[in-house]
Amino acid sequence: MPTTETDEHKALREAVSALGKRHGRTYDREQLWSEAAKLGYLGVNLPEAYGGGGGGIAELSIVLEELGTAGCPLLMMVVSPAICGTVIARFGTEEQKQTWLPALADGTRTMAFGITEPDAGSNSHRITTTARKDGTDWLLTGRKVFISGVDLADATLIVGRTEDSRTGRLKPCLFIVPRDAQGFTRRQIDMELTAAEKQFELTLDDVRLPADALVGDEDAGLLQLFAGLNPERIMTAAFAIGMGRYALARAVEYARDRTVWDAPIGAHQAIAHPLAQAHIDLELARLMMQKAAYLYDAGDDAGAGEAANMAKYAAGEACVRAVDQSVHTLGGNGLTREFGLASLITAARVARIAPVSREMILNYVSHQTLGLPKSY
Repeated sequence: MPTTETDEHKALREAVSALGKRHGRTYDREQLWSEAAKLGYLGVNLPEAYGGGGGGIAELSIVLEELGTAGCPLLMMVVSPAICGTVIARFGTEEQKQTWLPALADGTRTMAFGITEPDAGSNSHRITTTARKDGTDWLLTGRKVFISGVDLADATLIVGRTEDSRTGRLKPCLFIVPRDAQGFTRRQIDMELTAAEKQFELTLDDVRLPADALVGDEDAGLLQLFAGLNPERIMTAAFAIGMGRYALARAVEYARDRTVWDAPIGAHQAIAHPLAQAHIDLELARLMMQKAAYLYDAGDDAGAGEAANMAKYAAGEACVRAVDQSVHTLGGNGLTREFGLASLITAARVARIAPVSREMILNYVSHQTLGLPKSY
């Protein structure tokens, strides 16, 4: 993989950074989404034949990272173009591609992603949302929780399970569920997290879907699922790195300007060194994220899976430390609304928890990479 960014990637960073700075921390989500779409940033990873930019997750992660660094991350980028757009581009029918990809790319339609369930936790093998055949239709029944942006989305890509006709075992499958489908209801979860995108619990009560609501092959199982989950981890890393860079920039600016005893506080090693360490951690996390994106875009799903998990872990840890140190650098000012850092204390925890906890990533690395016995 390249060890330095291409000129095209550098130009993309600069352009997206300029867009982000125009909107800033007090951004209007709809306005920013619309402008980013018009400039081609939302669909930069989608195929050119369907209105996208023809790039990959590497380019899309740059967009999200730079928007986050400007203080205006778009969480639905993780879901709509990265997860749903990628899955449909790789496995969807021609009709599904024509219907969804141009609209996802130009921002006129969005799609949410539903996998997490109340009783399954991190164990996707315990998903109980089931899909059963009724003639040529499908009937979906189940519950989902902590699903982002369902109120904004035109449809939700739901992970259900169907019965294997040969073994009788349940296997994961993906279905496009329109927001107005009968039996498909949502309830907003009351979160203390401050974010433009809301979280929902979904109920599917015998939701009837046509045969063409199924994305890909019903026998493909985990292959199609992880085609979306690896980009999700990479984009979560980009989200976390951007947030960490935003907080760090505010702290560095304050440390330069705030003077005590005739010297800027940033001149003291007790202030400067932890900020330098935070910068190093963020840069290392970015390198792993870039490796994961490179492997994924090159078609190495197995290699990308390992790297994407590591990138998400590293970025989550780096983000939490950067935010914490930034707030601490400002002292009492770090908790005021004026400086806009206090709300990031809660937001930074998301990168440690979702879409997969750091403990499950450590389980994955210890088992898959190091060859140690499973503990679960």
